[in-house]
Amino acid sequence: MWAVAACGTAALVAAAAAGVGTAVLVVLGFPVVACLILTGLILLKTAAAIETLCAALEKPDSAYHFGEGSTLLKPLYTALRRLLEIHREGQHRQRSQDSEMVVRLQLLERQKKDTEAIIYSIRDSVLVTDASDRIIMANAAAERLFGFTLDRDQARRLDEVIRHPDFVRLVGRSIQSRTSHVRQELTFGDPRQPKTYDCIVSCVEDEKNAACGIVAVLHDITREKEISQMKNDFVSHVSHELKTPLASINAYAEMLVDGEAQDAETMQRFCTVIQTQAQRLNRLIEDILNISRIESGLIKVDKETCSVAILAQNAVEMIRSYAMEKSITIKVPAAIIHDQVLADKDMLTQVVINLLSNAVKYTPAGGMVEVDVEVDEVDCCVRLTVGDTGVGIPSDDLPYVFDKFYRVEANKKQAKGTGLGLNLVKQIVETVHGGRVFVTSVPQQGSTFGFTLPLAAERVALNV
Repeated sequence: MWAVAACGTAALVAAAAAGVGTAVLVVLGFPVVACLILTGLILLKTAAAIETLCAALEKPDSAYHFGEGSTLLKPLYTALRRLLEIHREGQHRQRSQDSEMVVRLQLLERQKKDTEAIIYSIRDSVLVTDASDRIIMANAAAERLFGFTLDRDQARRLDEVIRHPDFVRLVGRSIQSRTSHVRQELTFGDPRQPKTYDCIVSCVEDEKNAACGIVAVLHDITREKEISQMKNDFVSHVSHELKTPLASINAYAEMLVDGEAQDAETMQRFCTVIQTQAQRLNRLIEDILNISRIESGLIKVDKETCSVAILAQNAVEMIRSYAMEKSITIKVPAAIIHDQVLADKDMLTQVVINLLSNAVKYTPAGGMVEVDVEVDEVDCCVRLTVGDTGVGIPSDDLPYVFDKFYRVEANKKQAKGTGLGLNLVKQIVETVHGGRVFVTSVPQQGSTFGFTLPLAAERVALNV
């Protein structure tokens, strides 16, 4: 009955749409009605047509209205209404699913944009390819590193864009072996100033465990490598510098223990050597500790307003006897009224003494050392210079004279040293006091070392 009702529904729909009366259906007979029913199922499947037919069946004055005794139309009407309910429920579910799908698509689009924003903001170079080695994403750092601009409309192969065979091979090896992480240090850039990168390449797989691309992250570790090398060099230099005085102390102590000092004069000489080397060792350790404290920010600084010219005069008096031994003349700066700086007196005095000591050390007998102090009203700073008529420094060595343990190869025979004095000068002036060190030199004519410090706040305010 329900099958007949469903077929009858479609037939009535067809009849209503064509304007055919009920009598036609009776005359044609059931076989013809069945054909009409099938035709109606094919031609009219819309809910609107069914809704129209239901409305026609519900109207009392309609030719299609079913009465109380109807055995065909009423079940058909009921079936139609049920079909409409099912259709509406389906539409409601479809709208809900569509709405949920729209929300999901919007969420995925937002997540994609957020992910891209994160990747593009990363300082490390990030590059993504698909399974065919075509570049589909690259942030600005990667574009700068490899020297290309990503075309989002036309993906290009990795080996067409990147001219670094080691990196291309690393990516190819990763996607072929499907390794989750491949790590390797690679060198990029100008051979004269190469940069080292820590490259991590990861193969990305889909839900079927098929390789669908790679993600490469390149982190610049050039500075870390330099710092590591500097630490190694520092340890090597310290070890070497400590060995020299310790070896002398140990050798002369053994000779004393073995009784090789037969007279007071020899014993005095041995003890003098031991004392000198112990003092040298103590100075080396103090310089290392002071530099370490300054670099770590742990050194205690007691700043007060002081005159640079007066500090220079006091430092000259401390070094004068050493200069007199080599018949070196030292010109002392005249007192200046307004040359006050805010500084730690002891530390600044050590700076001037180190500069004076180097000047006397590398100046031949009979030479001259001149100390000068002047105030720069324009830049609001005080400039101190220590010039000498010594052996000078080759131009190639000038950029490195303030580095730790650096000693000019051409001047090593001229005097002994640890290579820490000028680095300590730089640390005290620049790190502790916010000043600047500088040097100029001409080989065989002399050198001029100096520094500038900002004027004390009281003096600057007075100038204003």
